[in-house]
Amino acid sequence: MSMFKRIFLFLLINILVVLTLSAICNFLQIQPLLTSYGIDAKALMFFCLIWGMGGAFISLFLSKHMIKWMMNINIIDAHNSSSKEKILLSYVTELATNANVKMPEVGVYESSDVNAFATGMSKNKSLIAVSTGLLERMSSQEVKAVLGHEMTHISNGDMVTMTLLQGIVNAFVMFLARILAFVISGLGKNKENNSGGYMTYYFTTMFLEIIFMILGSIPLAFFSRIREYRADKGSAQLVGKEYMISALQTLKEIQEEKEIKSQEEETLTPAPAPALNTLKISSSKKTLISLFATHPSLEDRIERLKNLVL
Repeated sequence: MSMFKRIFLFLLINILVVLTLSAICNFLQIQPLLTSYGIDAKALMFFCLIWGMGGAFISLFLSKHMIKWMMNINIIDAHNSSSKEKILLSYVTELATNANVKMPEVGVYESSDVNAFATGMSKNKSLIAVSTGLLERMSSQEVKAVLGHEMTHISNGDMVTMTLLQGIVNAFVMFLARILAFVISGLGKNKENNSGGYMTYYFTTMFLEIIFMILGSIPLAFFSRIREYRADKGSAQLVGKEYMISALQTLKEIQEEKEIKSQEEETLTPAPAPALNTLKISSSKKTLISLFATHPSLEDRIERLKNLVL
């Protein structure tokens, strides 16, 4: 997607958010109520939209620099690297060429976890990082498939898309929390003595923002899972379906090893309270917490790839 199209999409989504909020207010006859409380709904909409979108894009702008620092990522230098690092660079170079993406920075960080990720503010200013655990546990073709998955995230513009969605959620959260907090606190009705009302408004706003942000993470997680499926498909097209399936199966085996080890360790410690058992994310059963999962289950991803026709 070109930069012009991204800017157009950004502006279009902003307009749609404002129109949607306005339509909701008009349909539910909220505007007269807000006016009686002294609230300018349109001004509040634009305020929340600017801050919501602005915060999301600032986070995107800083993401690559922050992640390098936080995870102590060693950026591979083509002129001063080991043979393994040169092979890794050659994989990414080939994938970037095939995906029509500017060569991203490539980094490695120390971790026993089998993991890789892509970040950056655009597909021409991105970073792909892999853990040492991934390089140790996966074959060369599986590593290449994982890199293809991350490269597809970059070529699809997933970082920008998810930032747009996050900005929309931020705007809705800020708007709804302030509207409800203003009504609950009684500000605007009790103008003579509103010192207590301001405190109620402040704490109610914080509480409602937390609640709405938790609820807002559900649609964000849903779109994230869709994009994971698309990234799997992109890797299958770039590298080969069988290699992406193999990488996911290896990851599944490693996950199962960890679960077995965790269960063995639990037998050596007192059993947790029954009320806490439902909080175990490693459970294979689909529970309410799966609504907040940013990645589909490995079983679902493998099954989709097996049924994929290229």
